[in-house]
Amino acid sequence: MVKTYALVTGGSRGIGKAIAIKLAQSGYHILINYRSDHQAAQQTLNEIVENGGSAELIPFDVSVKEAVSSALGKWHEDNQDQYISILVNNGGIRKDALLVFMKDEEWKEVIDTNLNSFFYVTRELIKNMLLKKTGRIINIVSLSGIKGLPGQTNYSASKGGLIAATKALAQEVARKKVTVNAVAPGFIKSDMTADLDEKEHKKIIPMKRFGKPEEVADLVAFLASDQSAYITGQVISINGGLYT
Repeated sequence: MVKTYALVTGGSRGIGKAIAIKLAQSGYHILINYRSDHQAAQQTLNEIVENGGSAELIPFDVSVKEAVSSALGKWHEDNQDQYISILVNNGGIRKDALLVFMKDEEWKEVIDTNLNSFFYVTRELIKNMLLKKTGRIINIVSLSGIKGLPGQTNYSASKGGLIAATKALAQEVARKKVTVNAVAPGFIKSDMTADLDEKEHKKIIPMKRFGKPEEVADLVAFLASDQSAYITGQVISINGGLYT
C-alpha cells in the first residue's frame, strides 16, 4: 500500500495535535514535528497508532534554516522513493506586548517561528510536489493576521505576512496542481489561548464559545483532500462569527 505523507509542524499539542490525529484518521502517514516537548509528541504518536493510524516523530526547530534543512534532508535520504505531499505549517508562538515595550527578541522570535519557518519548510518540500504535480500546503494563520489585535503587533505581522505569502505562492504553483490555502482560527481552546480570560472573550463571539481544535482539524482535512482540488489562494476563517 502506497503511503501519502503529511508533515504537521508544531504537531505535538493543541491545534497541531488535533490536525495530526485527524489526518491520520483520513489515512495519511503523519510526520509529527516538534521542537522540544518529546513527551507530548510521543503521546500524540501513541494516540494515532492506538487508533490504527501510522506516524513518526521528526523533531527540529522550524525557525532555524539549518535545522529544517538537516532534518528534512535526512528524511528524504531515508525515504528516497517517497515524498511529502501534504504540508501543514502550524508551528507558531506568541510573545504579546505593546509595541512601545516590545523587546527586539520578542519581535524576532515571533517572526522567525511564525513566518520565516514557512519559507524554510515549504522551500524544502515544494520541489517534489511540483515534480509530482500534486500537493497541498495549508498554513495556519490567525484572526490576528486579518483584523490585527492590540498587544500582538509581532504576531499580527507574522500571520499577516503568511496570509500574503499564501496568496502569492498559490498563483506560482496552481498550474502544477499544488494548492496553497490558509486557515485563520479565532479563539480556539488550546495552549496558545490558555492565558486568556475565556469568560470575557466569549462575550464578543457571536457563537458565545471558543472553538475546538478538532473543528479546525476538520477544515484542514478537507483542504488536504482531493475534494478541495479547485480551492487555492484562500484564507478561510473559523472564528464563530467574531470577524467576517
